[in-house]
Amino acid sequence: MQNLDVYISEILAEDLGPGVRDVSVFSLGNASERIAKGRVVAKSDGVISGLWLVEKVLKEVEKFSRPVSMFLCPARVEYMCKDGDFASSGTLIAEINGPVGTLLTSERTILNLLQRLSGVATLTRSFVEAIKGSKSQILDTRKTTPGMRSLEKLAVRHGGGMNHRFGLYDMVMLKDNHITAMGGKIKSAISNARQLVGPTLKIEVEVANLVQFEEALNTDVDMIMLDNMTPSEMKKCVEIAAGKVPLEASGGITLESVKKVAETGVDYISVGALTHSAKALDISMKISF
Repeated sequence: MQNLDVYISEILAEDLGPGVRDVSVFSLGNASERIAKGRVVAKSDGVISGLWLVEKVLKEVEKFSRPVSMFLCPARVEYMCKDGDFASSGTLIAEINGPVGTLLTSERTILNLLQRLSGVATLTRSFVEAIKGSKSQILDTRKTTPGMRSLEKLAVRHGGGMNHRFGLYDMVMLKDNHITAMGGKIKSAISNARQLVGPTLKIEVEVANLVQFEEALNTDVDMIMLDNMTPSEMKKCVEIAAGKVPLEASGGITLESVKKVAETGVDYISVGALTHSAKALDISMKISF
């Protein structure tokens, strides 16, 4: 993310509106300056991600609050775990001490980020654990929440997965529609791409069957994606490739099927569900004095 402070400011603006204020906190009057304690607690089992954003949200809220009172103390955070840690239900994740108004205004934004990113990390960990002992590694995709890609990809890493290309600029990915645009010729599509982008950028090509795979294997390609192939087809591709080029399995892979895919010997397994279907982890904040 190019400018995280701008992003945090924008998502807080959704709550604070054109008047840039929390009217519920404003209605508390001077009581909003009382020092309170916010306990951030996991309400279900999962992998934590996003803790590094907590202080950034608090600091941004304090910028908005400062004109109201020049005497507000800055909030301080004590972490009981770190990003990537597994937390069982009931675990105290962090404790925030500061003006209750700051805590109340920050609460939902902090929880939204923690719940979303921890959900991604938790689902990723489930896939990683499902293929434990195999040579395969779990990859994410570009199927991310708009505006949150870098955060969600970091959450994937917190869950033990790996990042695939970040966007459309850092790797050539020739999928079926790209091949169609080149007249259906895999070899010519790869050759043309290599001439245009040079030797620095990696090129990956998607294939859907053994015929396409064998055509792609004899080209200047850095990775081959086996799209929606059966485990037996994948295994055959692994045997034919014999380590010549890394192979990535893709297409509707679930927790129930991922182990069989890993057993074929593919190097990578990409799972769009890590970011497009992760269930938010249940996390709450309770405030006390």
